[in-house]
Amino acid sequence: MSDTTPGGHSDDYGTELRAQQSSDAIASRLRQRDMKTRASVKLGEKVAKWVITIGGLMVIVAVLGIMVFLFRVVAPMLGGGEILGNVRYQLDTRQDTIWNNGDEFQTLGTVVAAEGRVITFHIPTGTEIARTQWDFNGAEVTAVAGTLARDRIALGFDDGTVRFAEVGFASTTTSRRNLPDGLRDLDARDRELDGRVFTEVGTGDFRTLSPVVSLGESQAISDSAIVALDYRIGGTRERPTLSFATVDAAGVLRVSRSRVTVNMMTGAETVDTTTVELPSLGLADGVSVTGILLSGSADRAIVATDDGVVFRYDLRNFDNPSLAEQRRVASEGVAVTAMTFLSGEESLVVGGEDGSVGVYFRLQTGTDATTDGRELVRAREHTPMPAAIVDLSEAQRQKEFSAVDADGNVWVYHSTSDRVLFELARSGDVTTPSTAMIFPRSNGVMLVSQGGEVEAWQYRDSHPEVTLGVLFGRIWYEGYSEPQFVWQSTAGTDLAEPKYSLVPLIFGTLKAAFYAMIFAAPIALMAAIYTSEFVHGRVRATVKPMMEMMEALPTVVLGFIAALVLAPFVEEWIAAVLLGFIAVPLGLMVGAFAWQALPPRIVLRYDGLPKFALMAMSILITAWLAYRAGPWFESALFDGDFKAWTTGRIGTGTPFMFIILLPLSYMAVAWGFRRVMGEFWRGRMRSMARHEAGRLDALRWLVLLLGAFVLSYAVASVLTLVGYDPRGGFVDSYQQRNALVVGFVMAFAVIPNIYTLTEDALNSVPGHLRAGSLATGATPWQTAMWIVLPTAASGVFSALMMGFGRAVGETMIVVMAAGNTPIMEWNIFSGLRTLSANIAIELPEAVKDGTNYRVLFLAALTLFIMTFVLNTIAELIRQRFRKRAFQL
Repeated sequence: MSDTTPGGHSDDYGTELRAQQSSDAIASRLRQRDMKTRASVKLGEKVAKWVITIGGLMVIVAVLGIMVFLFRVVAPMLGGGEILGNVRYQLDTRQDTIWNNGDEFQTLGTVVAAEGRVITFHIPTGTEIARTQWDFNGAEVTAVAGTLARDRIALGFDDGTVRFAEVGFASTTTSRRNLPDGLRDLDARDRELDGRVFTEVGTGDFRTLSPVVSLGESQAISDSAIVALDYRIGGTRERPTLSFATVDAAGVLRVSRSRVTVNMMTGAETVDTTTVELPSLGLADGVSVTGILLSGSADRAIVATDDGVVFRYDLRNFDNPSLAEQRRVASEGVAVTAMTFLSGEESLVVGGEDGSVGVYFRLQTGTDATTDGRELVRAREHTPMPAAIVDLSEAQRQKEFSAVDADGNVWVYHSTSDRVLFELARSGDVTTPSTAMIFPRSNGVMLVSQGGEVEAWQYRDSHPEVTLGVLFGRIWYEGYSEPQFVWQSTAGTDLAEPKYSLVPLIFGTLKAAFYAMIFAAPIALMAAIYTSEFVHGRVRATVKPMMEMMEALPTVVLGFIAALVLAPFVEEWIAAVLLGFIAVPLGLMVGAFAWQALPPRIVLRYDGLPKFALMAMSILITAWLAYRAGPWFESALFDGDFKAWTTGRIGTGTPFMFIILLPLSYMAVAWGFRRVMGEFWRGRMRSMARHEAGRLDALRWLVLLLGAFVLSYAVASVLTLVGYDPRGGFVDSYQQRNALVVGFVMAFAVIPNIYTLTEDALNSVPGHLRAGSLATGATPWQTAMWIVLPTAASGVFSALMMGFGRAVGETMIVVMAAGNTPIMEWNIFSGLRTLSANIAIELPEAVKDGTNYRVLFLAALTLFIMTFVLNTIAELIRQRFRKRAFQL
């Protein structure tokens, strides 16, 4: 009989009832708590949602804002020019004009008439400022030529004499308080008095311009009329050299050189003139000379004829000139009607009777067809004009020139960018022969007809030398044997034109990132796999924070160490460094096999830091052995001088190809071993004790390694026999600051980033996947490679792309350690220049809104787009990896 309560219920029933009531109460409270969320939590969620949304939108807006800003800075560079104004009027010359000149401010112009009348006028209004009459003593002008600045001219006469004259402008500054009375207003800007024009400038003072006109004494050159003439000034200020070339009516060519010595004490000038007669052209009957050009240093002369041929004379030996070359530059029967040099006198512009406009470079080709090994090579064929070219005039400061045709068209070309900047047309009488000039600042053209009609255009084109073709295409520059990608924004002289190809900078950026990733990716990935899957937790807790601390090192410090410590060390011990690429992996393998050969009780007892220390000690020992064996290695494989070997002067390409092919050879030998004996070997290894299997596996590895050495050297020797040599390709002459050093140091900067992200991705793989793999009999290595790594592939790929992006955008290491040479070659021993480094170097000195300034912003935009495209591709690939991981 059981005990009962006064109510008749048993104690067990009461206890059960109370427990049920208690559980019901707890469940009721839980339901009430689950169904009711505190207001503060709801508010926090809403705030977080809006903060995250707004923050994300602000990031997108900021990125788009940066891109828009870069586009706004770059866009004006790729736009065309615009005409700002145009004037036309008639001067009272009463004679045929033969020469014209204008100042750089487009204020004063001067024309010279055939009978010696010189008129200076106000360009905007045509008002005459001054007039001078030269006395030619009854001689008639038959030829005229001038210098690049157009302020000094030579006049050839029908009596065979030559006279020199000056038709320039003097510029001074007049303060407001010294401004003379009685000024006459010319227009809203300029005022005039006694042949001087006053223009107020931004400082409140007045720029004062006045004509400088003078005529020199005549010099007898020939007994017959001068029909063609050119004039140049060279030398120094103290010892100027006046050179001029003439062709007379009898077809005799002469070059005269006058050396002027100035006495610095008295100012007296002594002139010594030497004249030499050039070899005869031997022209056929009916063929005549249409023009002659002389270089500023008087080392060459070029003569054009009316049958489309030019003759080049070599005047370097002034006492014995020679006819160096004869070249056809126009079609048969088409006359060369005009020609001129561009600034720098390395480009010859030739205009033809058919409207053609070609540019020729004088290149050292080593040909036997000329006496000096040089020849004129057609570099460009510009857009032809509608009618015969009657005048060509070069710009003083850029590779521009103006061309006038027989129909009155005036076109302004830029030679390097191969553009017609402006197509101008005369509004007056187009049948009258005319000559044009580009103003010194290349912001306008002044055309003067033979009858004295003046027409001037003012325009603006701030960046004529830049097109998409110039920025990203091959351009044939003066002095180069072929079209190339070249970056050279500044030069030693103003005569060299800037070269703005971004391709070498893009190439340098990718080259630096490529070599950095070659070193960084394997090390970072293997280290992440090792610490995530194999090492003891205490080792991981030590290694990972140390690796993450490496990322805090300033890159400027790394660049400093690379430039001043690592680069000289690598240069001195380059053979040991190359040997280290073999020795360090071997040291790691030796340490691993040594650990495998230990008895199990020792392995289990000392697993962790002792194992890690053994590996590190093994690597250090082999690195030290490589350092000691470096000289022997250099002597045995590279004839004792690696840097001389890279130039191709000694040795063959076999040794370096042996080093490069060694990893591939080992992989091939190992693959062959697995295919032939893999199944047998695995069964043999399973039947042995762990330490015995480790020793036998080490022996197998040594045999495979020996086979890889033999295979690598055999393949390298065969490549040498068939004529392949890596030198001149990815191996060439050695420079101290090179891509190898950059790759080392940038890899040191990139490894922590890749390692940390990869290790986190591997650790995020669920543990049950590892357990399932191990439960089916897979080894830890097989589990890591075939289960963990594919599952974490999206995170690993993201880590690699983050490292690549870091390498692409790196600046200070490249600035300090890469040599900053914008060249396009994969040579690991040469320097490079990246987009980011170029911006850091040149932007502080770039003139605001100048061409170089805007090109640097375009470099930034290019880097921005490259990063955006790479990240987009990376995200697409990452998403594909994630889909594959979900299928596991």
